[in-house]
Amino acid sequence: MHFRGLAPFRRHAPANPFERMQQEMDRLMRDFEPFGERVPFWSGEETGLLASVDVSETDGEVQIVADLPGLDEEDIDLTLANGVLIIKGERKSESEEKDEDRNYHRIERSYGAFTRRIALPCEVESDKAEADFSKGVLTVRLPKSPAVKEELRKIQVKAA
Repeated sequence: MHFRGLAPFRRHAPANPFERMQQEMDRLMRDFEPFGERVPFWSGEETGLLASVDVSETDGEVQIVADLPGLDEEDIDLTLANGVLIIKGERKSESEEKDEDRNYHRIERSYGAFTRRIALPCEVESDKAEADFSKGVLTVRLPKSPAVKEELRKIQVKAA
């Protein structure tokens, strides 16, 4: 008697164990829908908006640059708390009501609210923070606190 054929997950499973694990995780996440909402996991599908950011640091400041296409300044909310910069925003639909005469073949553009939390690499002076928004790019400059600047010391290397 051949028992392997009785296990449904082994009938069409790939030979590679990692592919098999990926398929099983995808199936689990597809089946897990709390409150009727789909939970994105490892799939290539992105749901909602995600602000892509660059975080850089110089001797004097921390700079965060975020791509926020389709947003206006009034759609963006910045908060700095406990060493974390929180970027909140909302991209609104171009029309509040659906066009009855338009038949969509594909909808890939995302609308809705998003939140992005970025842990800062050091202490900053929150009262001197500046933010600029131009052509869909948000630039936040956060000057480092004097205590952090004092901690930076050059150590001379001597030959032994």
